[in-house]
Amino acid sequence: MVTSEQRRKQLAREKYLRQQERRAETRRKARIRNAAIAAGVAVVLVLCTAYALSGGLEGKEDTASDPQPSATPSAEKDAPDPCAKPAKGKPNGEQWKKEPELTVDESATYTMALDTACGKIGIEMDAGKAPHTVNSFAFLAENDFFDHTECHRLTTEGIFVLQCGDPQGSGMGGPGYTIPDENLDDERVKDGVYPAGTVAMANTGQKDSGGSQFFLVYRDSKLPPSYTPFGTVTDSGMKVLKKIAKAGVKGQAEDGRPVATATIDDATVRKS
Repeated sequence: MVTSEQRRKQLAREKYLRQQERRAETRRKARIRNAAIAAGVAVVLVLCTAYALSGGLEGKEDTASDPQPSATPSAEKDAPDPCAKPAKGKPNGEQWKKEPELTVDESATYTMALDTACGKIGIEMDAGKAPHTVNSFAFLAENDFFDHTECHRLTTEGIFVLQCGDPQGSGMGGPGYTIPDENLDDERVKDGVYPAGTVAMANTGQKDSGGSQFFLVYRDSKLPPSYTPFGTVTDSGMKVLKKIAKAGVKGQAEDGRPVATATIDDATVRKS
């Protein structure tokens, strides 16, 4: 006769086996999805991530494989959110019909500071190699476009990026205009690897389709050299970026919304 204690242990074992089977199935599906992503990238020379490449030219931007972030269900709980609550407010969602006038000083150094709920991320920008991109970011920051926007996508497998800059928080938003691709022959990415610390533009996979979305690389990531690299995260900023990455993706997925409250409270661009 089975005792209640034996029955309890049997049920516990069965529950554990079910959990292991679900996790194995999740990993299997992820491998299949990543293989399909890699095949698509090879055909059209576009990235998987961030963070999503077939969005078209109507302000739909992304870095990578899916049009929108996706979370794979899991029996495991998310890691604790390591960040504070974001400042109160909503993105203004302002739109413009054309790229702002090019007024950036290409001989000067520009820095962008992202004050996030997780800490400050400093970015050194290269106006000489990417003048249109830096000019656009200076314009958008001056108009508070990035304030209260969330970094809506984190990728933790295959490529390692945090994607930000969408006022909709869906991977589909932008400022209403697009800017040209720049600096695609940068030596840092000539071998198809965007090194950790790189800040680059997301796009739709089409030429000159970048808008306001951008991604920050927290580990070396192999990508097609079709995403404008325009900045480098500072050492202190990398600590914040890695803290966000360490908390992972919601639902224990490999690509989707970050667990961390990676909301940009305020963005400023300064010339020095």
